[in-house]
Amino acid sequence: MPEFSQRLLVAAAMIAVAVVVAKLADWRIARHDLAPGSVTRYRVLRRTVVAAIVFVGVMSALLVIPQIRAVAGGVLASSAVIGLVIGFASQRTIGNVVAGLLIAISQPLRLGDEVEVQGTKGVVEEIGLTYTWIRTRDNDRLVVPNEKLASETIRNSTIRSSLALAEVSVQIPAGAGLRAALESLRGEGEEVYVTALEGENATILVRKWIPDERAAERAASDLRLAIAERLAAGDGAA
Repeated sequence: MPEFSQRLLVAAAMIAVAVVVAKLADWRIARHDLAPGSVTRYRVLRRTVVAAIVFVGVMSALLVIPQIRAVAGGVLASSAVIGLVIGFASQRTIGNVVAGLLIAISQPLRLGDEVEVQGTKGVVEEIGLTYTWIRTRDNDRLVVPNEKLASETIRNSTIRSSLALAEVSVQIPAGAGLRAALESLRGEGEEVYVTALEGENATILVRKWIPDERAAERAASDLRLAIAERLAAGDGAA
């Protein structure tokens, strides 16, 4: 068998091995059952690892062939010029890849999150190395470059505090006992304000933060009862 054919066979074998290793690495990383935040990181990591393994395998295979090695030597001699050309040509692509990695690490949005980007609301369906796919409410796909996502404002309705606000307004006479009533009601909530004065009545707003958003309505009901009991008992009433 001619030497060139042997080298071609070795190069093909090296590429095949690289593809198999990349597939195994992808399978090994993908088989974990993870939370949405971790899934986002792992998916971007999978693509990066697979791309890196295949790239190294192909480059190593090509360097086995002397003719290509000679060409590579000539190319490297003018690498400064070529590097500038490639840099200018692919700066947006490289920027998108870097932005994709930053999104995977900092996670302003994750797979399955409900977000609003550029005035369009939807669910994050896929985060790739260069683009992110968002499924809109009309079942369309908004494809956004990662570089744009990394630099623009994103409204994420999924990542939010678990705290909820119970808020109650109550009217009481705006007499001399208003301040005393206000101080009495401070024991029922974190924030107590006089929000309006209308004739002989004053409107007091009582706010209380609760740890469970689902219990907000019940907490507001309990807060109304507590306020009514205080005022009925004559604590600071005018």
